[in-house]
Amino acid sequence: MANSVATSAGKRERLVGSATALFHEQGVHRTTLAEVAERADVPVGNVYYYFKTKDELVAAVLDNYLEQAATLIESFARGRTPQARLKALVHTWVDMREAVVRHGCPMGTLCAELDKNQSGLDREAAKVLATIIDWAEDQFRQLGRSDARDLALALFSGIQGAALLANTFRDPTILTRQARHLERWIDSISP
Repeated sequence: MANSVATSAGKRERLVGSATALFHEQGVHRTTLAEVAERADVPVGNVYYYFKTKDELVAAVLDNYLEQAATLIESFARGRTPQARLKALVHTWVDMREAVVRHGCPMGTLCAELDKNQSGLDREAAKVLATIIDWAEDQFRQLGRSDARDLALALFSGIQGAALLANTFRDPTILTRQARHLERWIDSISP
């Protein structure tokens, strides 16, 4: 019995992982459940066992992104200063620059696509970005900044703008150059 539970959880995780990759590569609307099943190496009929609708699968992907955001934020705690932690956030996009160049920022593109959908999933997607922005705001507050929210929004706008341009022009150096600029900016506004 325990083995079938593990297999069941494994299939669900594979489906969510497959959907995450496919949504990033080709978008939610262009991705079929059959493609998700094929990439996950799960019979297509099993998809409906775990997810009754495509929206349920999208919601599971968003939950997965929320977990990834929490894990990412935890990893930043290794930075000894708020500046170091904020710079680690910036470098997350530099580290995934090749994927960003090919398909855009995974969450940024998903948020933009879901914004055109009337399912309410756009608000769920926004929670992922809000988690990161709220964390950045807290880092700026730790630097004693009363304009912490504005600074967090400016930082994230700089990251997302660079991701969009890197994807548009297929140029990973845009992210690298913007990261250096943002690091200098973080240093310039620190006490």
